[in-house]
Amino acid sequence: MSVNQAEVLLEKVQNGFKIERTEDMNEEYLKALKQTLTIVGDTELLSVPPLLTVYDQAPNLNYKITALAVMQDEIGHAHIAYRLLEDLGEDVDQLLYDRLPNRWKNPYAFDFKLDNWIELGVFNGLFDRAGYTLLGDAHEHTSYGPWKRALVKVDKEELFHLRNGEIIMKAGMKKPETAKQVQEAVDWMFLMALEFFGVADNLKSRSAQLDYRLKGRTNDELRQKWLSTAVPFCESIGINVPAHYDEDQEKYVIDVPFPCKFDIENKQWLYDQPDTWDGVIERFKKRGPENQEFVDRIQKGARELEAMRTEGA
Repeated sequence: MSVNQAEVLLEKVQNGFKIERTEDMNEEYLKALKQTLTIVGDTELLSVPPLLTVYDQAPNLNYKITALAVMQDEIGHAHIAYRLLEDLGEDVDQLLYDRLPNRWKNPYAFDFKLDNWIELGVFNGLFDRAGYTLLGDAHEHTSYGPWKRALVKVDKEELFHLRNGEIIMKAGMKKPETAKQVQEAVDWMFLMALEFFGVADNLKSRSAQLDYRLKGRTNDELRQKWLSTAVPFCESIGINVPAHYDEDQEKYVIDVPFPCKFDIENKQWLYDQPDTWDGVIERFKKRGPENQEFVDRIQKGARELEAMRTEGA
């Protein structure tokens, strides 16, 4: 596709044109779309292992059934993203079963086991809120028609997940011992959720996702959108969060250094040690403590099946 054709494509998608076929894409669009869908698929699929670490601690059967339904949804969302990647020419079996754990593109927050049932609720309430914010934006603005149609289902289910999280968080705040667990979970998960949206706008060098209308809002705009619902909800049930709405600036302001260093062993932010986005990206690349184990869970069955086939040959 020539430079002139690329400019025509940019103009068309910015004017609302929906792309349906790879023949209508240039290399830059296809690359950005594949990167986006890989991140989405990996994020959805690797949200399941952390939830599995505590779902059996659910206080009653209804909560347990709901947790399992959430996990089933997430696997379905991952399937949608990987199925679209397959249509775009990617080898999905290779992506799922041959990639090294540190090459997966899931959020850093998903590389940790959860400590208790309440953390599952906060996971839904904060992290699924981030997913709802990101995928809701994609559903509203994406220029890729097949993904836009698929996101009708995903958008509704992500809303269900975050509402489930809110229910668990509200219930947890009614007793002192569980209220303490809610606050402790929010203390480490709040900034993790803010990291979902990526580097600050002034540091972002690539803009293909915005240029080609794969998303509609910038990283910082999406972060503000998340804050606009997360902060009021947390405050309404008595949870302290490190952010507030600033009337003069007419936006939400983070009250601690962001980004800042993170104590992995204790799952604790070191507010006295500010970090840079370069430092955050370096932490992401090193992956979290359960990265290997969680990816192994995804890949184990395929490896065992291949070993059985080899032995039987």
